[in-house]
Amino acid sequence: MAKPSPYIYFLISLTTIVNLGSCHNLPENHAALFIFGDSLFDPGNNNYINTTTDYQANFIPYGDTFFKYPTGRFSDGRLIPDFIAQFAGLPIIPAYLKPGKQKFTDGVNFASGGAGALVESHQGFVVDLETQIKYFKRVEKSLRQELGDAEAKKLLSRAVYMFSVGGNDYLTKNSSVSDQEFASMVLGNLTVALEEIYKKGGRKFGFPNLIPLGCLPYMKAQSGGPCNDEVTAIAKLHNSRLPKTLNKLKKELQGFKYSLYNMYQSVNERLSNPSKYGFKNATAACCGSGPYGGVYSCGGKRGVTEYDLCDNPADFFFFDSYHPSEKVYRQFAELMWAGTTDIVRPYNLKTLFEDKASSTHHSDVGAEL
Repeated sequence: MAKPSPYIYFLISLTTIVNLGSCHNLPENHAALFIFGDSLFDPGNNNYINTTTDYQANFIPYGDTFFKYPTGRFSDGRLIPDFIAQFAGLPIIPAYLKPGKQKFTDGVNFASGGAGALVESHQGFVVDLETQIKYFKRVEKSLRQELGDAEAKKLLSRAVYMFSVGGNDYLTKNSSVSDQEFASMVLGNLTVALEEIYKKGGRKFGFPNLIPLGCLPYMKAQSGGPCNDEVTAIAKLHNSRLPKTLNKLKKELQGFKYSLYNMYQSVNERLSNPSKYGFKNATAACCGSGPYGGVYSCGGKRGVTEYDLCDNPADFFFFDSYHPSEKVYRQFAELMWAGTTDIVRPYNLKTLFEDKASSTHHSDVGAEL
């Protein structure tokens, strides 16, 4: 039997090399999801840091509605990014700090319960925004090593970057500076974070604005009555300045696109008319103790061991003293994903995920949707 010619061996080798190389090619129009921020988006990063139970939710009854065990999410089930990933055809995006080898081609979640835009907010107990950006840069480097520079750049430019940040800064403000100056510091740090991601190829960003912070059960229990208007006022200030900050970036950074969801309006609508949105109770927390369930005792691991738990979290707007129930997060995610310009603008997240302009060639990243 004749031996195969060296040319045949060469073809076999070449085919093997090509196949090995192509295993890193991502599906056309694949859009990853990278997530930054606080407890509204944290899937359990705080499970893996040296902190206290005030900044953790890895104990029952958290997670019981959907996961059937506590994942570290500050809810009875899923959060907004979990639903957005589902709508985008992605798996649930994992916590960056979760031990074990991770694949970053679908994205990763850096959010940390209690984190703010300012390093000083709950410093030493959380992963602040600046550190989250450092972690993102490590991921970017890892993707370049895995995919090669061109493919990694393509993935990063097609990806959507979601942020939920600012609430903890304002809730812990004890600074002598004015509210205006404080908001400038918060938005200044957010701007730096966005610019750093932009430098690495990021073009598409999604944000909810701040909720009426004074209406949290915790805040109402503290003030002993209805919503604390003083605390809500600084959230309104932040919300009035956030669109201006994003528009400024849009003008300065070619191809920068954003989706800004009016979560403040969505919360107010549900607190004002809960039954219209399927809630029986929008004043008290499902899980907690004291007036309005405002004592942050859900799970009995935060100093106060006794707590009350409702029968059906889906009846309640608030799951614990600070955080909404999964049902709320689903409603908000649906609005972020496919809402019209009365609630999310200038684009919704579906439009950003489907946008090809940011991903085809870097020369035309400025093309409009």
